[in-house]
Amino acid sequence: MYTKFFGLTEKPFAITPDPRYLFMSERHSEALAHLVYGISESGGFIQLTGEVGTGKTTLVRTVLGRLPAEVDVALILNPQLTELEFLIAICQELSIPLPEDRHSVIALVDALNRHLLAAHARGRRTILLVDEAQNLSNGVLEQLRLLTNLETAKQKLLQVILIAQPELRDTLARDELRQLAQRVTGRYHLEPLSRNEAGLYIDHRLKVAGALGEIFDAEAKLEVFNLSGGVPRIMNVICDRAMLGAYSRETRKIGKRLVGRAAAEVSGQKYATGLLRWAVPVFGIAGAGIIALGIWSLANQQQQQPSEVLSVPLETRKTESGTEAASPEPGSGTGDSTGLEPVTTLLEDLLIDASAFTDTNSAMATLFGLWGIEYQVGGGTACSQAETAGLSCLFQRGSWTGIRQLDRPVVLTLTDRNGNTHQPVLASLDGEKGELALGETRIIHSIEEISKLWFGEYLLIWRPPNGDARAIKPGMRNENVRWLRQSLAAIDTDYEPEVTASAELDYFDRELEERLRDFQRQHRLKVDGLAGQQTQIIINSSLAPDGKPRLTNKDDDMNRTGNY
Repeated sequence: MYTKFFGLTEKPFAITPDPRYLFMSERHSEALAHLVYGISESGGFIQLTGEVGTGKTTLVRTVLGRLPAEVDVALILNPQLTELEFLIAICQELSIPLPEDRHSVIALVDALNRHLLAAHARGRRTILLVDEAQNLSNGVLEQLRLLTNLETAKQKLLQVILIAQPELRDTLARDELRQLAQRVTGRYHLEPLSRNEAGLYIDHRLKVAGALGEIFDAEAKLEVFNLSGGVPRIMNVICDRAMLGAYSRETRKIGKRLVGRAAAEVSGQKYATGLLRWAVPVFGIAGAGIIALGIWSLANQQQQQPSEVLSVPLETRKTESGTEAASPEPGSGTGDSTGLEPVTTLLEDLLIDASAFTDTNSAMATLFGLWGIEYQVGGGTACSQAETAGLSCLFQRGSWTGIRQLDRPVVLTLTDRNGNTHQPVLASLDGEKGELALGETRIIHSIEEISKLWFGEYLLIWRPPNGDARAIKPGMRNENVRWLRQSLAAIDTDYEPEVTASAELDYFDRELEERLRDFQRQHRLKVDGLAGQQTQIIINSSLAPDGKPRLTNKDDDMNRTGNY
């Protein structure tokens, strides 16, 4: 999603073990040397350990890509097997035909021994590489020791490399496994990256992905290190989420604060704070009044504090369903000409105190209300209820530009400093300010302030043509193709469909595909000639239908009609 925005060819911080992204720190270089030694030398065990996410599997993939032509490898990725299953897995990896009595350990070992002797006679060496070896049972470990007894007069026939988390060291330290431990000829423990290496690691992965300039500033890199402890996998997750957050904010430079927000969002931490978090569920309906009054009180109590100026509406507002949003009590101030009174409070503090009204049910009830329909808690999923009303759900990750294009009220997923998520409804946009709905309460904040808590996730509901939200594709013939053709003609008055019979309006031909591609180019959508949900919604927005919920006010378009 964000790769094009940053000028990248691919996502730089995927957690898959791609050898192209291997960063050769001092520790990784030494670990790789141990693995290469294990492959080039015959006999015994090589043991590589490291904490979760330090890059062990990436090293393994790198080694497998550099194998000499004369080496055969049996790779066991899931070692949670019995002794019998383990031997069968080795035979299958080496393409050894299973004996008739495949349930006999002796028969399987004999078949493996014959294969190893034949391979040795041809000048080939055989490696058994076991990933996640900390999961091996004592019985399988003992079987591994016995396999290393397969040998000629001069050398072992099977080299074993164990890749594991640190628990393997404790396992091999047990007295009953001392014979196996004595056969480990090489040991290396992979440590996390140092602070300097962490910064170089981030730059390395971005460069491999095609970055031409710096994306994370120096403080951001240091913050990634501090929050991850230098563990590459955790760094990847944080950096990926930070880049998503930067994309949603439409900023190409990532700083320390954005990294901290990204880490909070992915940490999954839960932290309860404030009286209203527990008071509202206890007091039920009375809690609604408490939360509205609490937000207003919090705003007024902080008016004199040196904080970013945000806004809370003084006047009641009408929703699409006709209900009135909660308002502060009279006498709280005259406000400015827009009817909004500046207050010195933070959106984050409001969300934390109003958390009882930022859950999914509250958000969907508000969003449904904007469409003039009722949301039933416990009446099935929100999307199934929307479908019953002829609407459809769309969950996206995107940017403010994308939200403005879609021009629909959306449920935003915001993350506070404690890692807790909140789901207010973005009910309207006015320039660089957005109106958020927390239950019956409306608050207005700058897009910049909202962006500090947002990492691009949002959900909206929309009305698909003829109740069918499926993509409209070339070659299709149905009433939705007719809607697409007529909608594009209504948007562009110079467009005249080239059809010879009215029946052909229903057919998605090449001429319609090219017209759709032109529309997608004009609106900076993916130019694929398919009218997916996003394209259909933007077509609907371009038609500016009357009386339906939108983010922006377009009074001059209210008399235009179209299928919404």
